[in-house]
Amino acid sequence: MGAYRVAVRGGDRARAGLALHLAAAVTGEAPEAVASGRRGTPACKARWLALYLAHVGHGWTLDRVAHAFGVTRGTATAACRWAEDARDAGRFDDAVDRLEVLMRAAFDGPELEMA
Repeated sequence: MGAYRVAVRGGDRARAGLALHLAAAVTGEAPEAVASGRRGTPACKARWLALYLAHVGHGWTLDRVAHAFGVTRGTATAACRWAEDARDAGRFDDAVDRLEVLMRAAFDGPELEMA
C-alpha cells in the first residue's frame, strides 16, 4: 500500500516544516528522523509533538494537520491525544507553550515577497 498523500499548499508545507524543526530542536532528534515517522522511536514522539504544534499553534483541523504531514487523520488524532495527556507534566506543558508562541510569532504579520 502506498503512502497517504494529498495536495498541500506551499504555505502549509512551510508551517508544518517549522513545527517539525522546532520539535526536532527541543527533543534533540535529527529533523530527518522526525520526518521519517518511524514507529516506536523517540523521533516518533517528536513527530507527534510536531503534529500537535501544527494543530494548536496554527489552529489547524486534524484533517489539515494530517494532509500537511502526509499521515492519516487517525495518526494526527493519536498524536494530539498523546500530547494533551503529556501536557499534564508541567515541564512538557511549559515547553509546548513556548513553542506555540514561537510558531505564532514566525507567521504573524505579512508574508514577505521575494522578488
